[in-house]
Amino acid sequence: MAFPVRRCALVGRFTDPRVAESVQTLVTHLGQRGVSVLVSPDAALEGTTLQRVPEREFGERADLLIAVGGDGTLLYGVRLVARHRVPLLGVNRGRVGFLTDVMPQETVAAVDAALEGRLRADERPLLHARLQSGDQVAEALALNDVVMQKHDTGRTLDFETRINGQFVNAHGGDGIIVASATGSTAYALSCGGPIVEPQLPALVIAPICPHTMSDRPIVVSSASLIEVVLLERPDTHAHVTCDGAVLGEFRPADRLEVRLSAERVTLLHPPGYDYYSMLRSKLHWGRGSFER
Repeated sequence: MAFPVRRCALVGRFTDPRVAESVQTLVTHLGQRGVSVLVSPDAALEGTTLQRVPEREFGERADLLIAVGGDGTLLYGVRLVARHRVPLLGVNRGRVGFLTDVMPQETVAAVDAALEGRLRADERPLLHARLQSGDQVAEALALNDVVMQKHDTGRTLDFETRINGQFVNAHGGDGIIVASATGSTAYALSCGGPIVEPQLPALVIAPICPHTMSDRPIVVSSASLIEVVLLERPDTHAHVTCDGAVLGEFRPADRLEVRLSAERVTLLHPPGYDYYSMLRSKLHWGRGSFER
């Protein structure tokens, strides 16, 4: 993070009253600290240090990005700043919040700590997705996962996977997830995938609603190149998303490649942050007589 922090970008669903309350408090407090606040031109906010700029410029202009909402809001912020090494702080106004770990009542203290460089910096690797359709290539980065799944159809998909050029399996089902260690607690977890410690150099490949119970999630080296090819069958409609944002339509003979990117993103955690404590809280572990 650049010090001192002179410009802070804010993202969130500002029409949500809970989010708007936290954001307006932040705008006022940052103004009192002499920090310029970057927001989108249509943000219904007031403040003496507000600067209304297109969100696509946040990465070039901001020293810090604060995402107020759920994990989806923070993932949106990652897409805005990932290639610019701007750190992110997540304020939890969502439902679960594996990534947004600052509680609303802690917001001002956490922001002050961020401005003073007292938060824990946690670098997380990003995934790089490359979707080739004929001569057309679409590429994107993702913090959590790259997902290929059926689109607007009740039919299952037939597809094949390869790792580092070696054939792995022919699948039938609703699709497949390639998740980073960070994303192992997201969509992949709901598909039966394992929880992977964020710093472990590994990727999770998790089938979505597989047609056979023997098609199980696997964990592979983060140095792997994972390829997915959709097979021809009637009424095949699929698409690829990166952290929930659509990368493109996926058709038979198209090829999806997923690998770890050289790009990384820095998440800021409040003092005392404990990954396993966070898991216990979010997943309701140890709620019996043995809870510490």
